[in-house]
Amino acid sequence: MRLPLEITFRGLESNEDAKDLIRQKAEKISKVAENLISCRVAVEKKQKHQQSGNPFRVRIDLRMPPGQEIVVDSGEGKEGFLHDNLLTVIREMFEIALRRVKKVVRQQQNAVKVHPQQEVSGTVLRLFEDEGYGFIKTITGREIYFHENSVMNNDFDRLEEGTGVAYFETEGEKGPQASTVRLVDKPGVSAPKVEGETAIEPPRGWQ
Repeated sequence: MRLPLEITFRGLESNEDAKDLIRQKAEKISKVAENLISCRVAVEKKQKHQQSGNPFRVRIDLRMPPGQEIVVDSGEGKEGFLHDNLLTVIREMFEIALRRVKKVVRQQQNAVKVHPQQEVSGTVLRLFEDEGYGFIKTITGREIYFHENSVMNNDFDRLEEGTGVAYFETEGEKGPQASTVRLVDKPGVSAPKVEGETAIEPPRGWQ
């Protein structure tokens, strides 16, 4: 999957079965929301003195434009599954994450249909830096052209494939194009494009 995926283990050794399951579930989510910027998954085995519920804690942090963050954490109100194994907890958390992602995607798609002239979001699909233009992949899966002169704050040079942007869609001489393109998120700022297990700062919210 092209989506930057981070997997962190704390308090237990890296688990290949857990990693394979996380990859499968993350891939499923990326097919629902193709504009996902990053997916960070932290798996923790609590110390004995911390175990007031399930011994495993799984936190999923998804980011998608424009500045949307979806966080699912089994440590929040999940005290009734003491005997669930790690793979079960991962499945449960990803099912919750998938439902939330679908809801956000529906809301964004409805906003585009109802307010086609308002600002919408997407990700940079292709860049032709020397020619000064590129294409954005919209939240509905379309490709839309934009010129460097349409990018606000002279940020064209900061764009990369996968960068989250917000824009207005207008009708150009050759069809729809993006105007007033605003950089929302650059890939890799808080989530590197490599997968790792240990040398990663834990997501916000971990104690």
